[in-house]
Amino acid sequence: MGDLYFENSTGNFLVSHREALSHHMPVSHFHSTYEIYYLMSGQRNIFIQDRTIAINEGDVVIIAPNILHRTINAAQPKHERLIINIHEQYFSPDGSHKEALRPLLERDYLILNGSLRNQLAIESLSRTIIQEMKEQGSGFELFAQTLAVQLLIICCRHFKQNAMELLASPSPMHERISEIVRYINEHYTEDLSLHLLADKFYISPYYLSRYFKKATGFTYVEYVNSVRIKEAKKLLEHSSMKVHLIARKVGFGSVTHFGRVFKEVTGNAPLYYRRNILS
Repeated sequence: MGDLYFENSTGNFLVSHREALSHHMPVSHFHSTYEIYYLMSGQRNIFIQDRTIAINEGDVVIIAPNILHRTINAAQPKHERLIINIHEQYFSPDGSHKEALRPLLERDYLILNGSLRNQLAIESLSRTIIQEMKEQGSGFELFAQTLAVQLLIICCRHFKQNAMELLASPSPMHERISEIVRYINEHYTEDLSLHLLADKFYISPYYLSRYFKKATGFTYVEYVNSVRIKEAKKLLEHSSMKVHLIARKVGFGSVTHFGRVFKEVTGNAPLYYRRNILS
């Protein structure tokens, strides 16, 4: 096992390489960086925003900031993967990346199936990034960031040539859960108890609870909380609304409960995200 994990001091650049028999992501997964997920071997299912997608060896998934996602074990859980999280601030100092990365900047996520020609370039860049992070020579972080931007450009070029086909859900059960997830995403400010949703979609609470976790990797409550906290984080960063009003706006009845869940999901107290806002 040659596991590697690097995160810079600002949390805006992260590289993680792992060979594993299985892997479960943290309770929630959304961040202010772009995420590149390159599956080097094996098979995985990945839940992004409102759907579960099967990915295979050589595939690359790029996810925009603040999009909820989670990887889930496939039938064969053994896999090798590289994850890079990189903030847009590293793309270009003059904004010249905006044209080159347009396919990415206009979407919540891109999925690229590993064609042989692109796979060779992606594999080569990925292995160089891993080597740089392990050896940590002079300027390794900057070097790895420039390689990560090259990786994004190659993926965007490939995407332009091969527009993303409509990705099929792995099963009718996944399609049903996607429908429920879309409802949660649109109605997170309302009462969303498990029993209420089960009644609305004419299924048993047991079925909903069991298959929600199977399809998304989240428990039902984890997912509802994550959607609400993601929206609250956005309001904290981009508005001067008071915390107790934000808590109510995103669907929490109690500010104490909101504070506790917020810390569980993000690792920080709500006011941490207000630090750059002038009251």
